[in-house]
Amino acid sequence: MGLLDGRVVIVTGGGRGIGRSHCLELARQGAKVVVNDLGVGLHGEESAETPGEAVVNEIKELGGQAFADRTDVTDWQGVEDLVALSVDTFGGLDAVVNNAGIVRDRMITSMSEGDWDAVIGVHLKGTFNLTKHACDYWRGVGKAGGAVTGRIVNTTSGTGLFGNIGQAAYGAAKAAIANLTMITGMEMARYGVACNAISPLAITRMTSGSALAEEKEPEAGWDPLDPSNSSPLAAWLCSEEAGWLTGAVLRITGGTVSRVNPWTIDTAARYESRSGEHLAVEEIGAGLRRAYGAIPRGIGS
Repeated sequence: MGLLDGRVVIVTGGGRGIGRSHCLELARQGAKVVVNDLGVGLHGEESAETPGEAVVNEIKELGGQAFADRTDVTDWQGVEDLVALSVDTFGGLDAVVNNAGIVRDRMITSMSEGDWDAVIGVHLKGTFNLTKHACDYWRGVGKAGGAVTGRIVNTTSGTGLFGNIGQAAYGAAKAAIANLTMITGMEMARYGVACNAISPLAITRMTSGSALAEEKEPEAGWDPLDPSNSSPLAAWLCSEEAGWLTGAVLRITGGTVSRVNPWTIDTAARYESRSGEHLAVEEIGAGLRRAYGAIPRGIGS
């Protein structure tokens, strides 16, 4: 008996790296898996590769059920059709894992409109597309009197949460996904749907050439940066058991899962305006310097 016996899960970007690991773990836990992967290159370039088919074969060798799909996650109608196909093939839909992504790292001054649109499209629009159509399906089931235990697992990143030079588009998309996760959790709770995001720290083809990949030293035994480390968490979040948790962003590093708090109000600069109305420009500057611990000479506390 697996944690996900009989549950149907769509995984985007399921052909390689973290997505592949997710698909295999989901199958081990008894899920029927739809492996969505367009088979494009790291930067979104066209490719004749079919990694999704290879993962399906691995799942079948494990005794599981799966089929491969090459829908472009940026295709609104295509993703709606994918949800319908999954329901028709396996009799329902219980969870989705939004994992598809590409990178086109550029400094802002070197970035083209095409680079920006491509990265935002795959990560952010792609995540919204599957979320939207899955939620429509679950809402319909609930309104018809059916039981709903829908689960959405989104993929954010350290860049989206903390920033990183050269990844403006990627970071903006991943930050937006974290916020989309919270809002989806708020809106869909009434229908029995939980939505959470994970931020895995791992070595994949997307981190090739990064400081993380360059600093990694070969280790014997368990690798804390192996892409598969985050897959048990993704599988658990797809389960009925995980319904109590929604709107959360979870950072997973090796064997540690950490709760990430959203934006919070930090140190404040509070004082009375000398003008008696709105703050003067000089007062704002001085107040912010105090808040950041950068009080200039000549200004009292």
